[in-house]
Amino acid sequence: MTQSTSLHADADRARQAMVDVRTEVNKAVVGQDSAIGGLVVALLAGGHVLLEGVPGVAKTLLVRALARSLSVQTKRVQFTPDLMPGDLTGSLVYDGSSSDFVFRPGPVFTNLLLADEINRTPPKTQSALLEAMEERQVSVDGTPRALPAPFMVAATQNPVEYEGTYPLPEAQLDRFLLKVAVALPDRQQELIVVQRHADGFDPRDLEAAGVRPVASAEHIAAGARAVRRVRVAPEVAGYIVDIARATRTSPSVALGVSPRGATALLATSRAWAFLAGRDFVTPDDVQTMTRSTLAHRITLRPEAELEGVGASAVLDSAAGSVPVPR
Repeated sequence: MTQSTSLHADADRARQAMVDVRTEVNKAVVGQDSAIGGLVVALLAGGHVLLEGVPGVAKTLLVRALARSLSVQTKRVQFTPDLMPGDLTGSLVYDGSSSDFVFRPGPVFTNLLLADEINRTPPKTQSALLEAMEERQVSVDGTPRALPAPFMVAATQNPVEYEGTYPLPEAQLDRFLLKVAVALPDRQQELIVVQRHADGFDPRDLEAAGVRPVASAEHIAAGARAVRRVRVAPEVAGYIVDIARATRTSPSVALGVSPRGATALLATSRAWAFLAGRDFVTPDDVQTMTRSTLAHRITLRPEAELEGVGASAVLDSAAGSVPVPR
């Protein structure tokens, strides 16, 4: 078997594993295909996801089901106002047997970290998580300690309750590859949810629901390598850049998408193309990933917010002004 054939075989196995992951998560979560797709894209692109939705739309269940479908280490942290950085990163503790201080790793030392209600913890703890997200390491007592690979943060937040919360600063929002809205289900989907519970579904027992591990860290790594080989034509790269630049000239925007945002859109578009079975990115891939990749990177002017203008609407308008390459 040639090296090229072997690479194609690994990529095909990784793609099928990601398809299987989506199937497994759907056993527990109804009507959230967009959110599930966003989590899988982030896994392949090596990024982090912020899930936003009102209470009770299965944000936490979604991540727990994803974790159950992967053969990787997972941990959950409930973010609260009294959570300290050391509670997340770990700390030095005195070991009586050796008469010395030893490092006890915190929950961030895992492959998939569920950061529940991330906006309920103070900026100091948010900053500790920021280093982990960006640098894939934490510093304790001046010593950097590498996190395991793969490493992904899936954070949740409630968009309608602000009392006792600490809104994420723009710098930290920009570290999330994707921000995914977890919407309320339609009537038919909600009926399926209620019927599942009537039939005995227990969201705390995903094993009984039939959710099983179908992808390993090796599948994720092989998929990530394949994503990096997905070709991007100069015209499509220019299309991505022009969308980012269009947000900076919108009259409703105080701060548009940065070059980091443009590279993020490149990464998510590649991952989406890979999941679709292609080795090249199309303008449709870019359009599919634009809103979830870029909307949270836009800061609106105060007058635009007072008028009820949303970042997604501004982004759609800016992207619509850019000619689509043929």
